Amino acid sequence: MGKHLLLGLQAGTLALAWLSGTAVAQVGAGPVAAALPPALPAAQDRAFNGRIGLDVQAVDTDHQVFSVHETIPVQQAGDTVLLYPQWETASHAPTASIADLAGLVVQVDGARIDWTRDPVNMYAFHLDVPKGAHTITLDFQFLAAANANLLRPEMVVVPWQRVLLYPAGWYVRDLPVAATLVLPPALTPFTSLAFTRSDDRTLHFQPVSLEQLVDAPVYAGSHARRIVLDPQAAQPVALDLLADHASDLAMSPAEVAHMQALLAQTLQTFGAAPYRHYDAIISLSDVLSPGGGTEHLQEGENNLPAGYADDPASQLNNRDLIAHELVHAWNGRAHEPADLWSPTYNQPVGGSLLWVYEGQTEFWGRVLAARAGLRNTQETLDKLALDAALVAHHSGRAWKNLQDSTNDAIYMAGHRVAWRDWQRREDYYPEGVLLWLDVDAHLRELSHDARGLDDFARRFFASPAGGLLTQTYRFEDICSNLNTLAADDWAQFLQRHLRSHDERDALAGLARAGWKLIYTEVPTETFRQDEAEAGVSNLDYSIGLQIDERGRVASVAWDGPAFRAGLAPGARVTAVNGQAFTIPALLAAVQASASKPVRLQVTKDDNAHELSIPYQGSLQYPHLERIAGTVDRLLPLLQAR
Repeated sequence: MGKHLLLGLQAGTLALAWLSGTAVAQVGAGPVAAALPPALPAAQDRAFNGRIGLDVQAVDTDHQVFSVHETIPVQQAGDTVLLYPQWETASHAPTASIADLAGLVVQVDGARIDWTRDPVNMYAFHLDVPKGAHTITLDFQFLAAANANLLRPEMVVVPWQRVLLYPAGWYVRDLPVAATLVLPPALTPFTSLAFTRSDDRTLHFQPVSLEQLVDAPVYAGSHARRIVLDPQAAQPVALDLLADHASDLAMSPAEVAHMQALLAQTLQTFGAAPYRHYDAIISLSDVLSPGGGTEHLQEGENNLPAGYADDPASQLNNRDLIAHELVHAWNGRAHEPADLWSPTYNQPVGGSLLWVYEGQTEFWGRVLAARAGLRNTQETLDKLALDAALVAHHSGRAWKNLQDSTNDAIYMAGHRVAWRDWQRREDYYPEGVLLWLDVDAHLRELSHDARGLDDFARRFFASPAGGLLTQTYRFEDICSNLNTLAADDWAQFLQRHLRSHDERDALAGLARAGWKLIYTEVPTETFRQDEAEAGVSNLDYSIGLQIDERGRVASVAWDGPAFRAGLAPGARVTAVNGQAFTIPALLAAVQASASKPVRLQVTKDDNAHELSIPYQGSLQYPHLERIAGTVDRLLPLLQAR
């Protein structure tokens, strides 16, 4: 028997042994795992002796560096663990980076001591505190250069969770903090926290719990304006506007009236406010990024484009952001899913009910913006058409249901998603809008239009006026409250939305409300503005791609015509049907595709090739249309109460 044949037989025998599961286990052979270090102190709901002092210098705008001086009363000798917040409340994810903390120096009663980072949890620092010690002193920096221009001469944002360490072993609501903040000159600060000034740059905050402090970031700007919407109210609400340019602070009386109507409609829907006062902080900047909002109990962060207040007609896709963050005072802060609530900022949370927390809040954003006149009826229908088209064309539903998408915030945060429709990312926002539209329409069906989601919101999110307390809820609580309004198997109804792989289930609410999704060759103004904001031409619903004016392919619909032709994100289209690429040339080619194939010259990784897109149709843009002969339960929902 030849040597090579023998080796081959031996290799085959080993392969068969491996496949059969025999002779491959190595129990007791090789390295043995090292023992894990002791667990960090578990959070307990107990009293803390003394008060944490926090001094933040937000003045180094040249380098975007926050300098922090912190004092912590010693609670006991021996191993003391300090934590840097990792899980940010409103992001539902471990989004704070410990890499941004630097220069940490620790002293105990004036003498410097060494610290040791926990070998497992990089956000935990161990100190060996000697007996009889009284005070731990910390000095460190938060390096904000990579954090969306938080520290500039004309505007400063102070996210408290990024500029502090706190002792492990306590609920954050049990840790009292007295904070001081020094700002660059000539800035007007806004926050829901009470403070006094020792000079025009130094703010001394009334002591609050760590939980309350982190829930109230500070914004300060060189161009600022405050508009109190309800001066006589016991729980006043104000718009706090900050801008990079004074001209961007202009807000017409009509727009102020819309904001007043938004507040009135929200209170009409949800009842007593859970806050003692509320600051809708609105940054108007094309420099501060990313856009969007962050919810808090007594304030909302609303980061909007510079021209939002001055030209709201050009901001149709941002018209419900302020409404969304305001609703979160009820649904999110005063009431929170049980698995999303955590006693600290370093304990992992679950997002199983984000379709309620975010999805229903997004639904109310659409509805309340319409009721307040921030969007007219047609603009609201057009926005809902965008939601429906996005949901209908997310092919990833075939393998990943809506319930699983509630995990996205945890593992997708900070990671680029190349195939948005196939991977699905936080679809509980747009799909949540349609889910709760279905709940509203079904409540009306069952009750002969006597009950709707307004009744649910007022019951489920009821709060003591200005109570400042969080109540948690579970899936069973939602079903029980719905069943009180109209008897049905609500668990089965909701699970069908959450577990289905069929787009018809996702769009069922539209049909139940008397409407359907259609496509025409003419985009709505809302669609045009959405394209402009994204910097692309959106052809998802025809050839299945989004492309910018330079020909760069921003995204490709999974298994759509462009996908089947071989296109992928990152490619660059240089020519269309033999002519140099332009957006108008591509649109014309798609429109004529029924009679002439769309041929593209494409480059990627320095390789050029030509491809033909298998599409014969026309341009396709989403709209909503009434279903003849059905009851219209959508337009009445959008009417002011």
